[in-house]
Amino acid sequence: MSEKRRKIIRKGLEAADGLSLGISIVVAVLIGIALGILMKKFTPYPWLFWVGVFWGVAAAILNVYKAYKAQVKSYKEFEKRDLLVKKTQKKSE
Repeated sequence: MSEKRRKIIRKGLEAADGLSLGISIVVAVLIGIALGILMKKFTPYPWLFWVGVFWGVAAAILNVYKAYKAQVKSYKEFEKRDLLVKKTQKKSE
């Protein structure tokens, strides 16, 4: 596989990860808002709406953190793979 093709595929995968992360952030906040509305509706405490919003935002932040950790791990694996490829190429020469 050519280097140009690898770069195109890598960019596509990174874009897909970014899109899914964006969607998960929006969904987490919307679920938190929905929970807040339900808690406000079924309890006499209107401030529970804000608890739901907080849960949604916290879940979105957790999603971003998990995605960051996965990317760091992925890049470390790429570095290890690149080192192995270089060693193999040197041995074959």
